[in-house]
Amino acid sequence: MAQFVLKYADARGHIHQQVEDARSEHELREKFGQQGFLIYSIKAKGLGQLTARSGKPTKLNTEKFLIFNQQFVTLIKAGLPILKSLDLLADRLTDAKLRPIVDAIRVEVKNGSLLSEAFQKQRVFPPMYVTSVMAGEKSGSLTEVLERYVTYQRLALAVRKKLLVSLIYPALLLTLVLLLIVFLVTYVVPNFAMLYSGMGTELPYATRILVAVGTTARNYILLGIAGLVGLYFAFQVWARGARAQELIDRTKLRTPIFGEIWIKFQVAQFSRVLGTLLIGGIPLIQALETAADSVGSRLLKKTLETVRQSVREGQPLSGSLAKTGVFPPLSIDMIEVGESTGSMPAMLGSVAEFYEDDVTTRLTAALSLIEPFIMIFMGGFVAFVLIALYLPIFSLADTLR
Repeated sequence: MAQFVLKYADARGHIHQQVEDARSEHELREKFGQQGFLIYSIKAKGLGQLTARSGKPTKLNTEKFLIFNQQFVTLIKAGLPILKSLDLLADRLTDAKLRPIVDAIRVEVKNGSLLSEAFQKQRVFPPMYVTSVMAGEKSGSLTEVLERYVTYQRLALAVRKKLLVSLIYPALLLTLVLLLIVFLVTYVVPNFAMLYSGMGTELPYATRILVAVGTTARNYILLGIAGLVGLYFAFQVWARGARAQELIDRTKLRTPIFGEIWIKFQVAQFSRVLGTLLIGGIPLIQALETAADSVGSRLLKKTLETVRQSVREGQPLSGSLAKTGVFPPLSIDMIEVGESTGSMPAMLGSVAEFYEDDVTTRLTAALSLIEPFIMIFMGGFVAFVLIALYLPIFSLADTLR
C-alpha cells in the first residue's frame, strides 16, 4: 500500500489535510466520497509537481487554454460524452504543450478516473479550474460550471491585454531614452574628449565632469553590463524565497500612485475568482483557499490565510478583510452589502468590475503623466551634453577674437 496526502472539506466547509494509506488514489477518493466529503486533492506522498510528458512544471498558454475550454464546453453541450469530447480535442489540438496533457487526461478518464481527478493529476491546471470541475461533477452541472469559467477567463484575459497595451508605449520610450544616453555617454563624449585633449586649454567644469563620466563609462561598459546581468540573476534567485516575495509585495504596496493601482488589481483578481467559485457552489472556506492559491501576490496569500481562519471561526468575510488593513475600504463595504443581502457572488463580480475599470483608468492617467517627464528628462540631458561639449569651442572662439 502507498501513502497519500489527502485534502478534503467536510459538511461544514472545514478543510482537513491528512496522510492515508491506500492501494490507489481512486480507492481513496471513493472511500471518502462515499462518506460525503468533498475531495479537494489527493497527492502521492513525496511526489512533486510533474507534467505527464517531461517531468518538469509546465505553464499553460492562457489564450490556448481558453480555446480548449470553449471547444470542450461546445462538444459537451452538443450531447457528446466526456471521453468522446476529449478524443476529438486531443486529435485536433496543435499546441505542443497542451496536447500531451489532454492525451494523459483522456487515458485517465478511460481508466475510470473522474474528470477533476484527471485534471488534478497533471499538476498544471489552475486550482480554481480543478475545484470548479470537481464542483460541477458533484452537482451535475459540469457544463454550466465550465461556461462560467470560460466567461471568467475571457474577462481576465481582456483586463490583462488592456494593461499590457497601456504599458507598451512607455516601456518602448524608456528603452529608447536609455539607449540614447548610453550612445551619447560611451561614444560621442569620448570622441570629443580626444579632440579636446590636444587643445592644451583648461576645460569648463561641466565639460570636465561629462568627459570623466564618458571615458570611465567607455572603459568599463562591458564590466558594467556584466555586473547588471549578475545583479539581475542574483535578484531572481533571491526573489524566489517566501520572505523576499512578501518584502517585494510590501514595497509595491508602499509605492506612491502605483502601489494603490497594484493592490486594486490584486483585489479585482481575488474578487473575480471568489465570485466565480461561489456561483459554482463551492463552500466559502474552500473558495477562499482556492482564491488565495490563484492570486499572484505572496502578501495577499498570507493575508487571505488569516481571513480564512477568521471566517472558519464564524466571523463575517467583510469584517475579516477589514482587520487585515490591506483591502480598500470600498471593497469591504461592497462585500458587507453582499453579505447582508445574500448576494455575495453578484457583489464580488461588481467589486471586480469596478476595480478593473479603476485600475485601467488610473494606470492610463499615471502613464500619461510619466511620458512628459521622460521626454523632459531626455531633452534636459541632451541639452546638458550639447552645452558641455560645445562650451570649450565657444571659449576657444572668444580667445581667437
